[in-house]
Amino acid sequence: MPHAERTPTGQQPKPKPEFDPQQLWLGTGAPRSGRGRKPAFTREAITAAAVALADAEGLEAVTMRRVAAEVGAGVMSLYSYAPDKETLLELMVDHVSAELEPGAGAGTGTEAGTPAEPGPGAGTEARSGATSEAAAGAAAEAKSGAASAKSPRAVVVSPLTGDWRADLKTIGHLQRALMLRHRWLPAALTIRRSLGPHALAFLEHALAALRPTGLDGAAKLEVFSQLTGFVAAYVGQEITRSEAAHHPGRLAAEVRYLTAVAADGRHPELAAALGAPARPQSPDAMFTRFLDRLVDGLDSEAPATGRTESPGGDAPQAP
Repeated sequence: MPHAERTPTGQQPKPKPEFDPQQLWLGTGAPRSGRGRKPAFTREAITAAAVALADAEGLEAVTMRRVAAEVGAGVMSLYSYAPDKETLLELMVDHVSAELEPGAGAGTGTEAGTPAEPGPGAGTEARSGATSEAAAGAAAEAKSGAASAKSPRAVVVSPLTGDWRADLKTIGHLQRALMLRHRWLPAALTIRRSLGPHALAFLEHALAALRPTGLDGAAKLEVFSQLTGFVAAYVGQEITRSEAAHHPGRLAAEVRYLTAVAADGRHPELAAALGAPARPQSPDAMFTRFLDRLVDGLDSEAPATGRTESPGGDAPQAP
């Protein structure tokens, strides 16, 4: 918690200043140092230490005291860079958002070392498959722990194809991979108060992807918010399921419970659903199915003028 200002006995402490995103993101990011001395630390180094701590031990481990210990600073000195943990969290979210910097390595593929996407002459299905496969690979690698917060592996965001469905699905896969690399991120997004420069750059990329839809600006922002919310919720549940897998007894008990409920005669729809042929249940396959339904369903919102043919000449997909 931020340090409280001392006040004379009987007086109320001064209220905490209102959060000012302009001061946070457009300021210098460093405290003033007396007699021309350079600050002992940088905001970037402090933020990187906080991210590494959250990646290793979870968001609850990130306290001003722990971060100060990681960088070898006094706790009070950290408040010159981030006045409270909430502000530090803002910095952390934008720090990892830099891993999705649009335009870096443009034309080299969805991720460094992966094949580039097919050109505009290729069909929609081919483009969607290539980008989904590459992004799913990034997610699998993130789950294996290959990426490190201290030396993050930046994902190369490919140029937009002009097929807004394929581009939006690629964005969703990239967001999931990022959240799996930093498992505290879904929870952090629910309490973030502003968009930093790296997050704004990715938002700009997403809005450009939606340009062919013909949606107005407000609708585009809503679509991106809806997509990000879906990805964060899915990854949160995915993490919970992966942790539950370490307790097979708990899963077996859940199966027994649902089997008993389905057999009681009061839930015929549930019984029919549970009796239907199973679909692939891997996290990657499930995410792709859910994402496809979300994005393809957005087509019904696009005005008729926005339903243009994709660059490959393919007819628009049905809603």
